[in-house]
Amino acid sequence: MKSGIRSTGMRHCAGPADRRHFLQAGLAGFAGLSLPGMLRLRAEHPTGVTPSSTAVIMVWLPGGCSQLDTYDPKPDASSEYRGPFRTIPTKIPGVHFTELLPRQAALADKFTTVRSMMQTAPGHPAGTMQLLSGDMATQDKPAVKYPDWMCATNYLRSRTGSRENPLPRYVGINWPLGGYHGPAYVGDAYQPFTVSGDPNQPNFSVPHLGVSNPAELARLGRRAGLRQRLDDLQQAVDRQLEMEALDQFEAQAMMLLTDPRAKEAFDLSREDDRTRDRYGRNAWGQQLLMARRLVEAGVDIVTTQLSGPLCGRVGNWDDHAVNCNIFESLRYRADAYDQAVAALIEDVHDRGLDKRVLVVVTGEFGHTPKISYGASTGGGPGSAPAGTQQPGRDHWPAAFSNIWFGGGIRPGQVVGATDRRAEAVIDRRCTAHDFLATIYHHLGIDASAVTIQDFTGRPTLLVENGRPIPELIG
Repeated sequence: MKSGIRSTGMRHCAGPADRRHFLQAGLAGFAGLSLPGMLRLRAEHPTGVTPSSTAVIMVWLPGGCSQLDTYDPKPDASSEYRGPFRTIPTKIPGVHFTELLPRQAALADKFTTVRSMMQTAPGHPAGTMQLLSGDMATQDKPAVKYPDWMCATNYLRSRTGSRENPLPRYVGINWPLGGYHGPAYVGDAYQPFTVSGDPNQPNFSVPHLGVSNPAELARLGRRAGLRQRLDDLQQAVDRQLEMEALDQFEAQAMMLLTDPRAKEAFDLSREDDRTRDRYGRNAWGQQLLMARRLVEAGVDIVTTQLSGPLCGRVGNWDDHAVNCNIFESLRYRADAYDQAVAALIEDVHDRGLDKRVLVVVTGEFGHTPKISYGASTGGGPGSAPAGTQQPGRDHWPAAFSNIWFGGGIRPGQVVGATDRRAEAVIDRRCTAHDFLATIYHHLGIDASAVTIQDFTGRPTLLVENGRPIPELIG
């Protein structure tokens, strides 16, 4: 997959990968026999990995979210920095967000805001690799060196024993494969299971899940003649896995295709109208509702990306002045974002998921505290016509915010602080490795001890220098 996104006109930078036609891969991969490889299990039990029912949802904001205009406003900063949005009180005394997030502000006692996240890479590829895989290189590169935490967890948990649940461990909703993240040396078998279609559309469905038609079942059975297609299978499964348990893994793939529980997990029509309305009748709201349904059904890892038309002209959060008027774009996307995330916060607590399921909402970095100006390269939602001077903010890895809830975390906390312009962390510095160690800790994985062999056979630690953020440990 190529990095960069499709857009009209020139771009200030390549930007995060845009997937407007999200949930792309579907079950079409079964014809190429990637699904059995993805579901293939290992009997070994790696040191430091504890079988666990815990799960993680990561809501990804590609391109990064401006900290000053959302979770870390600086109302006393000069007009060159603070932006146009007024601040509003949250449920936590003395803590303010901007007016763009009224629903989340009213629920701030149910989640934890980290205002002191930082990493060191200025570009989208390297920044994403730092946060998701711990690769601390600062230069952008065309391919990942280390597996991201999602693929690594899928790999490690797949080696802890059998799985009766027909659903895969790792599902990606509007989640681009490869590029800035991916499985690296654990192998393509541990990529996410992805589906196609817009979950807000009335005709949305996941093709072939829970098939009951006899003719379709027979057709799938014929296509499951794996022993006749070993060459294809060997390209799809993990390079290091043996083939002696082929029948077991073929059965698991067929279970996903034929078990009605799999179809039910993706079926949003089983939710009442009030719940669907509460999340928002749009792509983002229904993506987060689907994420909640999937972890309830036993999926370990769900990643979902809030991108596409709801973001505005360029389809992501990369709010350079050449791409958009950052303040108009933030207004354009704020309601859908605030509503969907607030609904997920409520559901995680109200449905008793707050100990088992950890949710993190983040991008790869923040944006420059000082507002810049440039000529628009094209008009559209959140952007003036081409040639118009408009405000923007550029990449800023030195200080940014994200939010966490569930996972047994004591809610209502604010971790860390930035200076008066949100330019630098001045309290409780949280690094990319700390970010990863925190997620692994919730999943029962000791990231400082567990290793995976790289392409050369060298045992490689999941995280070299990070420690779980104490306030985020349940």
